Amino acid sequence: MEKIINLSKQYGFVYQGSEIYNGLANTWDYGPMGVELKNNLKQLWWKEFIIKEPNNIGIDSSIIINPTVWKASGHLSGFSDPLIDCKECRSRFRADKLIEESTKEDLIVDGWEDSIMLDYINNHKITCPNCGKLNYTKIRDFNLMFKTNMGVIDNEGATVYLRPETAQGIFINFKNLIRTSRKKLPLGVGQIGKSFRNEITPGNFIFRTREFEQMEMEVFVKPGNEIEIFNYYQNKMIDFLKQIGFKDENYRIREHDEDELSHYSNKTSDIEFKFPFGYGELWGIASRTDFDLKAHQEASKQDMNYLDPLTNEKFIPYVVEPSVGVDRLFLATLVNAYEEEILENGETREVLRLAPKLAPIKVCVLPLVKKLENEAMNIYKIISDKYNSEFDVSGNIGKRYRRQDVIGTPICITFDYDSLDDKCVTIRDRDTMDQERVSIEKLIDYVDNKLGK
Repeated sequence: MEKIINLSKQYGFVYQGSEIYNGLANTWDYGPMGVELKNNLKQLWWKEFIIKEPNNIGIDSSIIINPTVWKASGHLSGFSDPLIDCKECRSRFRADKLIEESTKEDLIVDGWEDSIMLDYINNHKITCPNCGKLNYTKIRDFNLMFKTNMGVIDNEGATVYLRPETAQGIFINFKNLIRTSRKKLPLGVGQIGKSFRNEITPGNFIFRTREFEQMEMEVFVKPGNEIEIFNYYQNKMIDFLKQIGFKDENYRIREHDEDELSHYSNKTSDIEFKFPFGYGELWGIASRTDFDLKAHQEASKQDMNYLDPLTNEKFIPYVVEPSVGVDRLFLATLVNAYEEEILENGETREVLRLAPKLAPIKVCVLPLVKKLENEAMNIYKIISDKYNSEFDVSGNIGKRYRRQDVIGTPICITFDYDSLDDKCVTIRDRDTMDQERVSIEKLIDYVDNKLGK
């Protein structure tokens, strides 16, 4: 994990937030490489889950919405984590994570009652990770909603909340979406956007943060068809991970048992990724039944029924929700792609074996020496017109290759002295380090083929 964090900072993937002011705990800024990788992940998800699905559409709902929405959805009363404090050093923890991280077993604490968690902590002598003492407070619920005020008067009447998820903005627009899209069920609605949760113990770099980005879908279906749609999207989630190069041994599917299911769900599964600190939830899918639309129908007094144009049957749709955090997917992508390779000369090569479609920089153009900079720049202009490219002239060619390896650039193009005469350049492959001489005239076609365009 330390290597991933260092790589992220050194090569411009992720920086500590507010670093020049000693930072702000658990805030992160995405640098030049990071923002490109993040955008590539989002664009590919949007293409696969929205553009390629004829009955799916997108939405971009507001971050701040009527606070009654959160009352209707249950977030104001029930969106909380179990908080426990160490009486000795005043450190604060999530009780469920304290238990899970103290054991090597595959223990799922989600859904345990507070009294059971406290008994487990005491009986198994789970001491404070900071001071080593076993002296905790009782467990109490800690609401995760970020509260703020709207308008010029700071009083209770102006209280609003930053959204803790993107789903509710889709649910409250259900009637608008049906009317304006003119589509039939099953209808998938996707959204990419920021969410905010006042986590008790954020950590593990960008794995758990208070400000994060979600790629979320709500698929509205006819009751009785939800399991078929659930299975379709679970398979699609796996296909997406394979498409971006995830190794089979790095993730697993875990289906929730009956005791673990939310009260509104009749089926839930998680794709868990093998992070350096252990398996963690990466991508979840839940069949939420008709809980959400019914809750908003009751609170708003607006009819949320759907009229089936084929049968004239009216019903409140069920919802299937596949939801993935962009930041977690970003972290998993780095971990999955990072390798250290021992070369024949004994040196260690760091390389990010990113799928070409995800690589922040697709092509790097390198003049062999500074004297050839102008000629090499002409190659860069040709390539950069089509691909996100980089031009690097500083340092010896070997070090420049290594830098491109570690940021995941699939192709390096070197313009050397021979290029002046034979009108060819040398193409170097990131993964194999093989080099090939290619005519400048055929360069674009070669790169297109190499990058899978």
